[in-house]
Amino acid sequence: MLVQGMGEGLRGRSFRFDDWQSGRLLAIPPDITPQVARIVATRLKGWPLPHRLCYSGRVLRHTELQTGRSREILQAGVELIGLESPEADAEMIAMTVEVMQAAGLREFKIALGQTAFCRGVFEASGLAEGPRAELREAISRKDTAHVADILHRYPVPPASQREIALLPRLFGGIEVVATAEAAVSNPTSRQALANIREVLDILDLHDVTGYLTVDLGEIRGLDYHTGLTFEGFVPGSGESLFSGGRYDDLMARFGTPAPATGFTFNLQNVLQALERQKGLTEPRRDILLFNRCEERRHALDIARHLRQRGYSVARDIIRRDQPASLEYAQQNGIEWMVVVAGDGGVQEKALTVIGTVSRQERQMTQQELWALFPARH
Repeated sequence: MLVQGMGEGLRGRSFRFDDWQSGRLLAIPPDITPQVARIVATRLKGWPLPHRLCYSGRVLRHTELQTGRSREILQAGVELIGLESPEADAEMIAMTVEVMQAAGLREFKIALGQTAFCRGVFEASGLAEGPRAELREAISRKDTAHVADILHRYPVPPASQREIALLPRLFGGIEVVATAEAAVSNPTSRQALANIREVLDILDLHDVTGYLTVDLGEIRGLDYHTGLTFEGFVPGSGESLFSGGRYDDLMARFGTPAPATGFTFNLQNVLQALERQKGLTEPRRDILLFNRCEERRHALDIARHLRQRGYSVARDIIRRDQPASLEYAQQNGIEWMVVVAGDGGVQEKALTVIGTVSRQERQMTQQELWALFPARH
């Protein structure tokens, strides 16, 4: 059932197996969006629209040999189902900007495309499916020489020749939209340009225009997406960090027509981009608890209270002496070691706090410990 929700590109990249007991063909989903669409079309049928849904999970896809791409992808995504408006598309794009900023990524760009624009150019050409497929492949590679050769070999109206020849060059800043408006005359493509204009105007209100580029020759998802598409990139990486777009035909494949848009992040690519930009920091390590008593209740109580105050706390449960534990804490970037030496009487200075770098020690009561480590929230 999920296969009917995939475009031809994803369908060809799915892993499939024969179930020797039932004789049925089993497929591992290569993308989560069709699963979300199926759930909405069945379990949420009749619920008020729109649906704003988020998810994360693993998918498997076939990849070409020696491309260096992982076949297992950890996805996290958002789907907005039930709104057919430029504002819904803009909401998704603005959200991706917020995610990239929250992750700490810098100098990223979001490339906008419009599958209806390309579809209009191809339909106006009158080319049969064979030459169209060859043309799509050439345009996806920005191969202007191959595009020119195809136009030379097949009869295409002069106006369509100009539109097709321009497709591999229609990428750059948002001024590309004006270039396309001056060159394209078929009604489907002009309507697509009007749509992308509306989305850009709304994104200007979101104050994210500086992150945007336009690629009107982008044909990714031509058999799946129905309108605006977008992908996120950072310098030094040829792999997109996320991709998304409008897919108004998908829900109907599961018996519940509804417009939809959304995006998915490839979390592995995001982490690799953060590493390249040195945006990944080691997790904070605050306190190592060393218990010199056989009784563990007091040490566990201190650990629990410190965590409730917002500190990361590990208890050294390996049997070793105090100097060895202190050395372990320093090598692992833990800032403090707290030594528990008594049962925690109110006035008893049963605790020793040691700075793992300075090696300065201070004896204190439990109340003095709370004063030294106040709540972080």
